[in-house]
Amino acid sequence: MNFGVIGYGYWGPNVVRNLMSLDGSQVLAIAEMSAAARKRASKAYPGIKVTADVSDVITSAEIDAIAVVTPVWTHYELAKAALHNGKHVFVEKPFTANGAQGEELIALAQQKNLKIMVDHTFLFTGAVKKICQLLEEGTLGKLYYYDSTRVNLGLFQHDINVLWDLAPHDLSIMDHLIKASPEAVVATGQKHLNGHEDVAFMTLYFPEKVIAHINVNWLSPVKVRTTLIGGEKRMLVWNDLEADEKVKVYDKGVNITNREGVYELLVNYRSGDMWAPQLEQIEALRQELSYFVDCISSGQDPLNDGCAGLRVVKMLEAANESLNQRGSLVYL
Repeated sequence: MNFGVIGYGYWGPNVVRNLMSLDGSQVLAIAEMSAAARKRASKAYPGIKVTADVSDVITSAEIDAIAVVTPVWTHYELAKAALHNGKHVFVEKPFTANGAQGEELIALAQQKNLKIMVDHTFLFTGAVKKICQLLEEGTLGKLYYYDSTRVNLGLFQHDINVLWDLAPHDLSIMDHLIKASPEAVVATGQKHLNGHEDVAFMTLYFPEKVIAHINVNWLSPVKVRTTLIGGEKRMLVWNDLEADEKVKVYDKGVNITNREGVYELLVNYRSGDMWAPQLEQIEALRQELSYFVDCISSGQDPLNDGCAGLRVVKMLEAANESLNQRGSLVYL
């Protein structure tokens, strides 16, 4: 599978490195606006054509698929041009700048029988795979909540707010784990430095009383990547910054009984063991790109296809609407 990569900034080098290491793929060309980044790419990969002209890569007859690793406002035009030129497309998250763009790209890909994959890398981590397995096996019982904190100091984006930058990770994970669509969204936040919200909080209401909350922040003195998932039977903590034991399952919960004839609830707290399941040790991006190559070869639709990317974009659009109304409830 011959790839062209557009963008060799922060994430692009990781995409190129992984594509070059896979048995079933190679990178033939890299397009990048920055002269310094082009120089880095040429030095790292002397055998790959490096150009400032995107159309060189998109129109090349030798290239089967294009990886778009550029700012979100460029995704639509680049992906559209790639699809028009018969290329499968791998797009960095978030998929597009709005829902209408996403819908158009999905329709175009279907019309041309091409694959779109949105880079929701976390779905391919050992941690998320294990959490998905635990939920499917019923280890946690009926799901109650998903609560994530994803904060650090920087990297400030100049074209999108902190929700569009950091929340797609959690929204794509929730979309994968919670087998239902959110009914409504509330978001609050504030702009301090560059005209975009740099601190934000987002709450999503799902059917069956499932609630999800995301705290994202570019102004935190410490980096935190912690998710709590609570179920009727057990609870789980996922700390992505832990070297070992990233996921811990707690056999803790609450049993409530209503004693007949007495208007009081009897609350029993259950505290059992904690265990840390073994996680697959893999580079998620490598597995994701390998899966993309497999999907193109086999014709199957990726689980993180354009439709999955569009669902995340629609949640972000609803969050923006709520932000602009200072936290009003926006129905999806």
